[in-house]
Amino acid sequence: MVFKLVESARARWRAITGASLIALVRSGAQFKNGVLVEREEATAA
Repeated sequence: MVFKLVESARARWRAITGASLIALVRSGAQFKNGVLVEREEATAA
């Protein structure tokens, strides 16, 4: 039964297409709606 469940779930699984972005995520990069948000440098006044 478990085999049948896994087999049916596998049809709906999606491949990871952004594997190249993993390093950015781990370094703390921010994404908004799938687009990389550049960090704004704080300026001392």
